[in-house]
Amino acid sequence: MGHAIVQAARRLLNWRSLRWKIAALVAMASCAVALAVGILVHRSTLERSMSLGEGRAYVAMGEAENDYRRTGDASAGYSGEIPPALLQQVRSTGRFSTWYDGRQPESLWMWGAEPIDGQVLAVQIDMGTEMRSLRALDRHIVMASLAVLAVVVPLAALAAELPNRRLRRVARTARRIADGDLNARTRVGGRGGDEITEISAAVDSMADSLQDRLLSEQRFTADVAHELRTPLMGLVTSAELLPEGEATELVRDRVRVLRALIEDLLEISRLDAGAERADRASVPLDQVVEESVRRTGLQVRLAVNGDPVADTDPRRLDRIVANLVANAHRHGRSPVEVTVNGTTIVVRDHGPGFPDELLATGPQRFRTGAAERGRGHGLGLTIAAGQAQVIGAELTFGNAPDGGAIATLHLRDGVGSES
Repeated sequence: MGHAIVQAARRLLNWRSLRWKIAALVAMASCAVALAVGILVHRSTLERSMSLGEGRAYVAMGEAENDYRRTGDASAGYSGEIPPALLQQVRSTGRFSTWYDGRQPESLWMWGAEPIDGQVLAVQIDMGTEMRSLRALDRHIVMASLAVLAVVVPLAALAAELPNRRLRRVARTARRIADGDLNARTRVGGRGGDEITEISAAVDSMADSLQDRLLSEQRFTADVAHELRTPLMGLVTSAELLPEGEATELVRDRVRVLRALIEDLLEISRLDAGAERADRASVPLDQVVEESVRRTGLQVRLAVNGDPVADTDPRRLDRIVANLVANAHRHGRSPVEVTVNGTTIVVRDHGPGFPDELLATGPQRFRTGAAERGRGHGLGLTIAAGQAQVIGAELTFGNAPDGGAIATLHLRDGVGSES
């Protein structure tokens, strides 16, 4: 339960997930719209305020001109010095002009000026109220935009959860198929015609195709092995009747190799068909492994730590150990070492190591990987992996840092895996 909560929290906080990318895209679009609307509203309001200020300045200028005609005082409509820019504009145009003075934020004015009788008559209109209203409007636009983002972004993340959930289901199904469960299906094809439905249908179609091909391959392997078994028995009998000699011994050796290959193919076909069942018993691992190594007739360094006991199928365990040892001698280099530590059995050689393809995808029949690992049919490790699955063990492959291939068998006490 705790692990599931941690995984869910990691998915939720993963900023690379599609959920947050969609939310970020919505946030960016919302910000762009809010910025555009804010700029338009700001400029429109500013232009309106400036227009109103100019209108008020024009009216005030008319009143100031009447006062000037009556009193002769040209400085009655303003306090302070007329801005030089406004003076230059009035003198260059010779008619009424306005100028907004925003040099001091605490004192904002709209100036109006007009030349009369060789003098410049000017008026001042306070624009502080309008500019403060404009700043307040800007603040309200920003606050409203942030409030909308606070609502829209979580809603976008929640809306993205449904396609995210469907994509995670497709990903889980693909991983199950990659792990060998060809019965896994997404089964979400009827939820609409979007891209996720297309991906789901493609994954299901791929699984169907892979399953059909695998079943066809398994049937072919089983049929070939069974068809070859009858003529092979004839070859075995005939080889035994040949007169002794070097040629006869060579024929018998090739017949033995062919018989072993056919027996391996039959064993693989049974493993593929799920016909194998573990016959469990509590066995001393040191004795079982030692006997398995002895029967191979190959030179092996055996090391056992303690008196390990495991609940497993001794016959299948013997088959796994024998195949791993034979593979180490065939494709690696001496010394070959077998170590029993608790319920873990490690088989190591000092050759070129397992090829990268085998480490990535596991053992494949009729594929030995790198050429420097020697020739073979690729069945030994395939059988070992299949038998390990039957007894509920985990067989992993790796390479030692200083060179050599390492096959590690982890036995699981009391846990069986029936295929």
